[in-house]
Amino acid sequence: MFTGLVEEMGTLRGITRNGEAMVLHITVSTIMSDLKIGDSVSVNGVCLTASSLDANSFAADVMPETFRKSNLKDLQMGSKVNLERAMIANGRFGGHIVQGHVDGIGRIQHVTRNQNAVVYEITPASQNIFKYIIPKGSITLDGISLTVIQVKENTFEVSIIPHTLAQTVLNHKRAGDTVNIECDVLGKYVEHLLNYGSSRQQDDVKPSGIDMEYLAQNGFA
Repeated sequence: MFTGLVEEMGTLRGITRNGEAMVLHITVSTIMSDLKIGDSVSVNGVCLTASSLDANSFAADVMPETFRKSNLKDLQMGSKVNLERAMIANGRFGGHIVQGHVDGIGRIQHVTRNQNAVVYEITPASQNIFKYIIPKGSITLDGISLTVIQVKENTFEVSIIPHTLAQTVLNHKRAGDTVNIECDVLGKYVEHLLNYGSSRQQDDVKPSGIDMEYLAQNGFA
């Protein structure tokens, strides 16, 4: 699990491609202090596993599902990427719950300055994720924990302070570029629970809401 607070920007120094599978080689500094093989690292908001290490870089595999659902496939040699190590139990929870499971890709429509902030207007590739996007709710763009300031018919907006902008890859992106979108996981759980409950066959459940036969068969009654 991550918090959406980017620790540093890494630089892509190598890409090995095999169809829709890739291995990324990323040069880093800060996160190498305690990174181990097998550790989870958020790379532009995608949870990857460090598969090998050297003095100042690590490698991570990208499987076909991740290739298709994220913008990692667009990376080129020298590209900057946002990096965050998995949250430790005694750390501050400065952002929000981020899984590193990308819901889809968005495209930057406009970048405008509003006094000391920069506003990014994003169009998601799929309109289905709008059910999880609410004004003043949390959202993750390229691994950055941000707050939705406005939701329109086909786009939404986030506002970024100068410090966050300077420390992340959004500072290098312009209109037309893509971002990885992860919506707040809490909304997904609520939706699943509500839909699961409504899809149950009511005649299989006793009026009390407890299926005694099921409980008995599984050793609970």
